Amino acid sequence: MIKDEIAALWDSAKTEITAAASPEALETLRVRYLGKKGELTAILKQMGGLSADERPVVGALANELREKLETALEARREVLAREALISRLAAETLDVTLPGKTVPIGKRHPLTTVLEETEAIFIGMGFTIAEGPEIEYSVHNFDRLNVPAGHPARDRQDTFYFDDDDRILLRPQTSPVQVRYMETHRPPIRVISPGRVYRKDEVDATHSPLFHQIEGLVVDKGITMGDLKGALNTMVEGLYGAGAKTRFRPHHFPFTEPSCEVDVQCFECGGAGCRVCKGEGWIELLGAGMVHPNVLAGCGIDPAVYSGFAFGVGIERMAMRRFHISDMRLLYENDLRFLAQF
Repeated sequence: MIKDEIAALWDSAKTEITAAASPEALETLRVRYLGKKGELTAILKQMGGLSADERPVVGALANELREKLETALEARREVLAREALISRLAAETLDVTLPGKTVPIGKRHPLTTVLEETEAIFIGMGFTIAEGPEIEYSVHNFDRLNVPAGHPARDRQDTFYFDDDDRILLRPQTSPVQVRYMETHRPPIRVISPGRVYRKDEVDATHSPLFHQIEGLVVDKGITMGDLKGALNTMVEGLYGAGAKTRFRPHHFPFTEPSCEVDVQCFECGGAGCRVCKGEGWIELLGAGMVHPNVLAGCGIDPAVYSGFAFGVGIERMAMRRFHISDMRLLYENDLRFLAQF
């Protein structure tokens, strides 16, 4: 009897649905009982052999069975979903009493700090920033700076050349940026030119074949050595604090006349003499001077009308003085134990 088959099908399905342990197993049972080729469909195909009186009764029983199967399947699906959520929450339990993981925070490199502070000081005095190529022609790097062929500063050991004719090189200073600026701008000129420079130096505590430099240039009518001293003293006090003392010593540079070396009073001993300043009380900081008339004329500026001053200082040297660093190599080794101090 079809009625008996429908009853037996429900008893069997109810037991299996209740025992289903996963959504996949439950889906398999749904297809088995309610699919197009499922067991309920097979029972319904037998209705063609029933009498007209039996068909409505069996049809009603079949529809009731379908509803009960769908309800049972949905109820079991909800139970399995709830059990899965409970299991997942247990597996992913977070102990909020545990200390959090420390996220390292980046800091400015000491070279970046000194460079940006120096730029800010000169921008505050009305300077602008000029940049130029690191691969340079010797005419801009030497000839326009009053360093003709044969001059000792053009020795091959001073820098790195790209050709046998010594025409193209890695710039050993940012001075060619000043030359290029003077060739394309008319006075008044007030610029600084920071950047990487290259020299064929052996690596040690105070030398590197690659380092950073910032140079300054002012060209206008009536510029004097007093203007140079005022600008450099402002820079030194901005970097090392109010009251920092400087000393200007005569020197020679082919591109400035007169020229000078600028020292800053030793921060360790205050001028008394110690191991840091090698007993002198002063530490050499930079070179400077009044722009040589030949340099102005070579850039198309009349030295009879205009004068100017220029200076150049190594960023590494200023950083070492500022932060009491004894070995330049520490600035390049990326040792976090060192960098975290700044």
